[in-house]
Amino acid sequence: MIDKAIAFATKAHKGQLRKGTHLPYILHPMEVGMIVSRMTDDQEIIAAAVLHDTVEDCDGVSLELIQEEFGEKVARIVAAESEDKSKTWMERKAHTIDFLKQENLKDTKIVALGDKLSNIRSLYGDYKRIGEQIWQRFNMKDKEKQGWYYKGLCDALADLVEFPEYQEFCDLVNLVFENVIAE
Repeated sequence: MIDKAIAFATKAHKGQLRKGTHLPYILHPMEVGMIVSRMTDDQEIIAAAVLHDTVEDCDGVSLELIQEEFGEKVARIVAAESEDKSKTWMERKAHTIDFLKQENLKDTKIVALGDKLSNIRSLYGDYKRIGEQIWQRFNMKDKEKQGWYYKGLCDALADLVEFPEYQEFCDLVNLVFENVIAE
């Protein structure tokens, strides 16, 4: 199932680049899959991690297609990770934080943590390299609002404290946003 998910995601993300870089986008879902595979050996959760951005970011990929190809559990997790792009950045991020605070299914939270850890690792590396100008690559250029979001994720994912990946995530958030006060 994981090999099938990798092939599917690679085809779906073909030609996409990671925001603000020249790196193929597929590197992000692959890293998320690797992070998640350190937290669980459940094939469906790992496959969902690799597929987590396909519905949101790829033409021709629907939740129905994910369910047909990978099953209900994978589709449910991918749906939980997919944002409604018709909403504003603040609405989407507030929804993500609220959803994760209320979510009782650990599999969904594990994939969310893998995704967010991959993002903050990339952000931290680039922040160290280019500093404050990093915010210019994002639609939301306000570091304070970005900090609110990431610090809110630390709180929303706190029930995953047993995983070293959670501590790494919060440590990196605190390094990038050390002077940002969460609301």
